[in-house]
Parts: sequence; C-alpha cells; structure tokens
Amino acid sequence: MIILGIESSSMVASVALVKDGITMAEYTVNFKKTHSQTLLPMIDEMVSMVEMKLADLDAIAVSGGPGSFTGLRIGSATAKGLGLALNKPLVHVPTLDAMAYGMWGSSALLCPMMDARRNQVYTGLYHCREELKVLRPSCAMDAGELTEVLNRQGEPVILLGDGTAVHERLCRERLTVPFSFGPAHLNRQRAAAVAALGAVYLAEGKTETAMEHKPDYLRKAQAERELEEARRQGKTQELAAGHSVGTGEKQPSREKDQ
Repeated sequence: MIILGIESSSMVASVALVKDGITMAEYTVNFKKTHSQTLLPMIDEMVSMVEMKLADLDAIAVSGGPGSFTGLRIGSATAKGLGLALNKPLVHVPTLDAMAYGMWGSSALLCPMMDARRNQVYTGLYHCREELKVLRPSCAMDAGELTEVLNRQGEPVILLGDGTAVHERLCRERLTVPFSFGPAHLNRQRAAAVAALGAVYLAEGKTETAMEHKPDYLRKAQAERELEEARRQGKTQELAAGHSVGTGEKQPSREKDQ
C-alpha cells in the first residue's frame, strides 16, 4: 500500500510517500515560499528520487485543516487535481490529529497549538501511546482558555506547533501542570504523519472522492467576517471602498499566502 501525504496547513510545506508502513521519502520545507509554487515540484522530485510512479499510489492523504485558509486551499486543490487525474481516492486527515500522531508512543497528554491570530489557537487534546485517541476534537480557542483547560486536565502535557512560539510566555506563566515543548523534528506538521495516519484511515475505509473533499477551516475567513459585519451595519459600500467597518478585531493586512 502506497500513500502520498500532503501537508500545507501552515508555513510548512511537506510531502511524503509511505509504503507498507515505511516512510520511503519525505520533503519538508519551513520557509516563506508560496505552497502553490512548491508542492507539485516537491512531489515530482520526491517520486523521481525513489523511482516511483504516481500511478502506483493507492491513495492520497491530505492534511484537511484547520490552518491557513490559503494554505489549506492549495493543498486541497493539489490533492483533488491529482486524485482526479490519477483516479485515486483521497483520505481527509485532520491537521491536529496528524501532529499528535507524530508523537506516537508518548505517555503524555498531547496538545497541538496552531497560531490562529487574535490571541487564538487551533488546538485539540490527544493520547497516542498505542493508538490515537481524540480527547478534544479540533477547535479554535483563546490561548488563555486553553491553559485553563490543560490545568483542569491535570496531566503532564507536550505542546506542539507554531502556536507554542507565539504563546510560550503565556504557557510558562499560567500552566500549573508539568509541560514541555516538542523537539525540532516533531514540533511542526509533517506529511509522513499525514500519510501514516491516512494509511490507518484507508484500512478502515475512511476515504472520499476528489470531488467530495473540502478542508475544515473551523472558522470563517476574515473577509467573510468583515462582510457579515458590514451587512449588519449597513456599510457594504464603505467596505467595498476599502474602509474598515469596525468588527472589533485587530486587523492583519491579509491572510498570509502560505
């Protein structure tokens, strides 16, 4: 069984090939490059290196969110395009689930934290000593509220993801349970974990067609929130002219094209 894993939910661009429980190849870059320019060349170079053909794939596992709106759309479009062209099934792998699965064998509580801006994180809680157990499914949460949830959980916890860098000080100040931060080779998204967990889901029959697949954003994009607020205030013309309508949120320039 050969699975292609695709991960593009954050700044990390990662692709991997997992064959019969072995990672044959993985190509991961965490740098300021647009995923639309990197994913397909990375896949092409990877399959050429291991002398494998995309037609040999059994399925394509794609990191399905949450994460960067643009990044998820690019990963989804890449997986859907390959799935349609190759007539291969897709496996939707929740991004945070795959991050926790990368810590397989740990006895600690696992808490991925992806920066969602505005003092929020995308997060979930997991155990993964012998299999992945989802204690709290993927959700968007205030970072301070998350520390309270972890304290109530009362277990040693390993924190993962780019949200740890943004909220490290908060975690150190507020967490009362023993905690640690994942090491460099495990603290970000990796396509090998997406592919490996995708293989588990494929064996369980959890597949979808390329036409059926869509990412889980968990919350609306900033543009959608601004439009809803403009309609509520009757200020759609002001919004169209480029003026802020006062949603009460700190406005970043735009979602990064990751």
